[in-house]
Amino acid sequence: MEFYYLDTTNAIYCAMLLPILAMAGNMAFAGSKDIRDIFTLICAILTFSCVLMILSNVGNGVTQATSLLNIFPGVDIAFSVEPLGLLFAIIASGLWILTHIYGVGYMRGNNEKHHARFFACFCIAISSVIGIAFASNMFTLFLFYEILTVSTYPLVAHKGTKESIRGARLYLSILIGTSIVLQLTAIIWTYVLTGTLDFTQGGILEGKVAGWIVPILLALYAFGIGKAALMPFHKWLPAAMVAPTPVSALLHAVAVVKAGVFTMLKIGIYIFGIDFLSSTGASEWLMWLAAYSIIAASVIAMYQDNLKKRLAYSTISQLSYITLGMALANSMGALGGGMHIAMHAMGKITLFMCAGAIYVKYHKTEISQMSGLGRAMPITFIAFFIGALSIIGLPPLGGSWPKFLLIMSAINKEHYIIIAVLMLSSLLNVAYLMPIVGRAFFAPTKGSVFKGYNEAPILCWLPPAITAIGCIFLFFYAGVLQDFLTPIVHRYVSS
Repeated sequence: MEFYYLDTTNAIYCAMLLPILAMAGNMAFAGSKDIRDIFTLICAILTFSCVLMILSNVGNGVTQATSLLNIFPGVDIAFSVEPLGLLFAIIASGLWILTHIYGVGYMRGNNEKHHARFFACFCIAISSVIGIAFASNMFTLFLFYEILTVSTYPLVAHKGTKESIRGARLYLSILIGTSIVLQLTAIIWTYVLTGTLDFTQGGILEGKVAGWIVPILLALYAFGIGKAALMPFHKWLPAAMVAPTPVSALLHAVAVVKAGVFTMLKIGIYIFGIDFLSSTGASEWLMWLAAYSIIAASVIAMYQDNLKKRLAYSTISQLSYITLGMALANSMGALGGGMHIAMHAMGKITLFMCAGAIYVKYHKTEISQMSGLGRAMPITFIAFFIGALSIIGLPPLGGSWPKFLLIMSAINKEHYIIIAVLMLSSLLNVAYLMPIVGRAFFAPTKGSVFKGYNEAPILCWLPPAITAIGCIFLFFYAGVLQDFLTPIVHRYVSS
C-alpha cells in the first residue's frame, strides 16, 4: 500500500494551510456542529501528520530556506527547518488534536455560543504558530507573530461580557504595543546593522555591534516579545483568563506564550549567538530580571484563590525559566530552555484542562470552593496532581529535566544565587499547587454536592488524562529530546 509523500517544503506549506482549510470548514459547516467538529479534527490530524513527515524527512537536521516572497533585498517571507522550530511545531500540532477534542467537550458541556467563530479563530492561531515555528528569518517570524495576536483577540473576548472585553483589550494593547514599539524597532535596527534578518547558527550580530548597544538591543527584543510575559509586561496573561478554558490551554501550552519564549530562544541563539552574549555579558541583566520574575510570580500565585489566575501566574514564573536559560548564555541553559518548552506545555495544558473540566461539571472557579471535589472527580484531580508534580519538577515527571539542566548551567557560570532561585521556585510551586490537590482529596466536603463519583463528560477528562501520561512519558524520553535539540548549540558544547 502506497502513501502520498510530501517533500519538506510542501509539507511546511500544507501544515500552515490545513488549519486555514479547517477555519473555512468551520464557517461553511457552521450550522452542522458534528460535521464541523469532525472536519476540524481531521484537519488537525493531517496537520500533525505533515509535521511528522517533516520530522521523517529532516530529523534534527537543518534545511536551506525556501523563499515564498521577496519583500526587499535581504528580507523574504521564507521558511526552513531546524530542531527548535520543528519541536515547537510538533508540540503545537500534536496538542491541537487534544485541545480540539477537549474544546468540543467544553463548549458543548458548558453551553457556550458561537462555536464556529470560536474554532475558526483557533484554527488561524494554529496556522500562525506553524508559520512562527518554521520561519527562517526574523521578518517572517514577526509577521506570523502579529497574526497570532490578532487571531486570538476574539478568543479572549469570546464571552462578550464587560470583563472579557476589558481583558481582551488589555491583552491586545500590551501584545501589539510591545511588538510594534519595541520588537519592530529591534528588528529594523538589526537589519540596519547587519543587512540581514536570517536566523544563523552562531548569530548575525558578532562583529557588527559592540559596547552598550548590545544590551540595549537585547532589551528591545526581550521586552518587545510581550508573549513571553516577562515582568513588567505580564499583566495581559492573568487578564486573559476571562476566556473559555480551551483558550487558556491555547494561550499557555499550544500557542501564544510558547510562541513568545520560542522567539526569545531563537533571538538568543540565532540573532545574538550564545557565544556573543557570553563574551559581552549583555544578557546578565536579563538573567536577573528572569530570576525576579520566577520568584515574584510564584509568590503572587500563592495568594490567588481563582484557580485559573493561580495557574496564570504560575505560567509567568515558568516562562521565565526559558528566558533564564537563554540569558545564562551557555549550551546547557539553551538546551534546558528548549526542553522546558515541551515539558511545560504538557504539564500546564493538563492543569488548565482539569480546571475546565471542574467548571463544566460544577461551575466552580475558586480553590476555596473545591473541598472534597477530588473524591467526586478522581480522574481529573489525579491528572492535575501529575501535571502539578511535573511543573514542580519532581521525578519521574518530565519537568524535572530542564530544571536540572538550568541548575547545571548556573553551576557552570558560577551563578549560585540563580541555583538558590531555582530551588526556591520549586518550593513555591509546591506551596501553590499541592494545597489544591490536598483540599480536593482530603478536606471535608462542604454540602452534599460533591458526594459520589461524578466526573465531567469524557471529552473533558480524557484529554488531560492523556497529557498527564505524557508528562510521565517525557521523563523517560528526555534524553531523546535533548539529543534532538543538541544541534542548536553544537558550537557551544564545551560550555
